[in-house]
Amino acid sequence: MIEDKNPQRTSISQLGEFGLIAHLTKNFKINHPSTLKGIGDDAAVLDFADKKIVVSTDLLIEGVHFDLAYMPLKHLGYKAVVVNVSDICAMNAKATQITVSVAVSNRFPLEALEELFDGITIASKEYNIDVIGGDTTTSQKGMIISITAIGEADANELVYRNGAKETNLLVVSGDIGAAYMGLQVLEREKQVFQVNPNSQPDLEAYTYLIERQLRPEARKDVRTLLHALEIKPTAMIDISDGLSSEIIHICKQSKVGCNLYEDKLPLDPQLINVCEEFNIDATTVAINGGEDYELLFTIAIEDFEKIKGNPNFTIIGHMTQESEGIHLVTRANTKIPLKARGWDSIAEE
Repeated sequence: MIEDKNPQRTSISQLGEFGLIAHLTKNFKINHPSTLKGIGDDAAVLDFADKKIVVSTDLLIEGVHFDLAYMPLKHLGYKAVVVNVSDICAMNAKATQITVSVAVSNRFPLEALEELFDGITIASKEYNIDVIGGDTTTSQKGMIISITAIGEADANELVYRNGAKETNLLVVSGDIGAAYMGLQVLEREKQVFQVNPNSQPDLEAYTYLIERQLRPEARKDVRTLLHALEIKPTAMIDISDGLSSEIIHICKQSKVGCNLYEDKLPLDPQLINVCEEFNIDATTVAINGGEDYELLFTIAIEDFEKIKGNPNFTIIGHMTQESEGIHLVTRANTKIPLKARGWDSIAEE
């Protein structure tokens, strides 16, 4: 791709706030009957009739959650939607609407915001959600994105974190750890670039990992897949902070223990290769990495026959009595207490 050395730069101040909002939101269409009024009034109006409503909010801050040195703005817009839709999926609900608020400093021209909103528009179409409002404001430094996601479900469909029972099976969708290693590759290439700005990185061997970091997907299909299998999870959570952190959340809220089996962890071959290259233990990455946005859930042991061998899911452990604690069972069959070493603990240290 040939880089445009003189891209057009339109100052946001030329449009004013209302002009900016009108310009950025002109491509959003209303698709859900529950959206009575979207953008254009003091507030949106929603009507969900007899459905239960789920709401989740996420904040993404430049320099903390993303680095624009290697995160394209279009991908960032897409990912910002995905991380919020994923929370709705983790409730076994269907995402229907979002609000989008953005704060930017004057280093961002209009064209940068257009890129960001292109990504948001693509994601809203991919996940069939209505963008119904939000806010734009100035920031003293960098970019801040806040998205609130709204979803719907019947009362009997909702799944919480606190429903896991002793003997339940622990199941995960997809594979884990790839997003974290994608970030490690991007950080390494950023450092190389800073030393030698003329270097052209060859990222062919890392395409899957980088995609998992820059353009993850929320598992909106899991709800449908489980419904077809006639399985309702007893507890569920999305993997944003790392597998170990999420298991501990379920165990604490459900008052159960857990045995997680190292040899059952679903790892992509590219992840294993790159972990060897970086001299990092693949198991450590898989359980602590975060940002996979896969779904982790527990099911009754009676549902084993329904789910075993299903290519979308992997049984990685089982729940135990709370007094037994939370453990990783290694390939050598030793038990190691599971600790949360993902995003949360890094931020607190």
